Amino acid sequence: MKPEAQLAELKRGVVDLHVEADLLERLSEGRPLKIKAGFDPTRPDLHLGHTVLLNKMRQFQDLGHDVVFIVGDFTAQIGDPSGRSSTRPVPTREEIEEGARTYAEQAFKILDKKRTQIVYNGEWLGKMAFDDVIRLAGKYTLARMMERDDFKRRWAEHVSISLHELLYPLAQAYDSVVLECDVEIGGTDQLFNLLVGREIMREMGQRPQIVMTTPLLEGINARIENGKIVGAKMSKSLDNYVGVDEAPKEQLGKLMSLSDDLMWRYYELLSNAPEAEVQRLKRACAAGELNPRDAKIALAKEIVSRYHGAREADAAEASWLAQFSKREIPDDMPEHEVALEEEDVWIPKLLSDLGLVKSSSEGRRRIQQGGVEIDGDRISDPQAKLPKGGPYVIKAGKRAWATVTLK
Repeated sequence: MKPEAQLAELKRGVVDLHVEADLLERLSEGRPLKIKAGFDPTRPDLHLGHTVLLNKMRQFQDLGHDVVFIVGDFTAQIGDPSGRSSTRPVPTREEIEEGARTYAEQAFKILDKKRTQIVYNGEWLGKMAFDDVIRLAGKYTLARMMERDDFKRRWAEHVSISLHELLYPLAQAYDSVVLECDVEIGGTDQLFNLLVGREIMREMGQRPQIVMTTPLLEGINARIENGKIVGAKMSKSLDNYVGVDEAPKEQLGKLMSLSDDLMWRYYELLSNAPEAEVQRLKRACAAGELNPRDAKIALAKEIVSRYHGAREADAAEASWLAQFSKREIPDDMPEHEVALEEEDVWIPKLLSDLGLVKSSSEGRRRIQQGGVEIDGDRISDPQAKLPKGGPYVIKAGKRAWATVTLK
């Protein structure tokens, strides 16, 4: 593929690219580029948030380039301060070793083994003497380090910043120096660290790396409010993640717990379905022609199939559906038909109109407390609306059930 075509392909889904002209120049050199990304093994699972980045690495490999997968067994002891409002707890050595042991195996579910080099940054960072660290620290100023958003915010709010946290970007940058990489990829929260790498490589007399960031995937408990995603990124430390190596039933069950609105973000960042097909599904759900649960099952099965195979995905679906169908749904559940003046209805108001709660305010509180389910899916957004369609099975408490068709 010509360099210009490679560049166009590699830019898809990328948030930041420093510097595009430099990347085109290196692609034009006709050699495999060295692509670097690091992962700190704070827990023994890579998760779906990591795969957004890993898929971009695989894209480089498919274009003939080489990947260096860094297991941050040393940097995990420091703790990446990116996006943190307080100092990150330091995992034990046993936790780090357990995470490092499984990372490579899981990464190869996506990466091409023949074009992947796996290294541990403890191999060089652990051998540095104190005077080596002093010289490295002398390559960057405190003023520049404090330009970092999370440090600046914590300083303004009088939240402590430990000195070792200031060393993390320098340690990550030194990885790039040792490996002499062409490109470093990370999530958008890694932009500062990656740009420090460019600067340190320049200070060390090396050709600065190109920096590329990919979007962050929000955790499974995120929600949509006023059209914006509210919630932390997928994180092992926050337990809001879906692990690449988790059992098929566990993967599918977690994905089925997504809110209907958040599901489309997961389609955007994780699905291989053509964009036109995703938009068709979205329109069908909005029009009441397709139950959002069916679109969610399709997404969950696609992801489970990717890591466990189609047979396991079918079995996980069957198990989930069997469990769903065995829930205690009253035989004498009241049935309603509601004519809407608009295309959808605010769910707290609907709960009130159906007599499942005393008021819209109570309906909103019931949603915030996690007590409302529609077709087996828990509703987490108190501003959510339900489109025309149905019949929908609504549960707003142990004895508050109803089916409703919205016309």
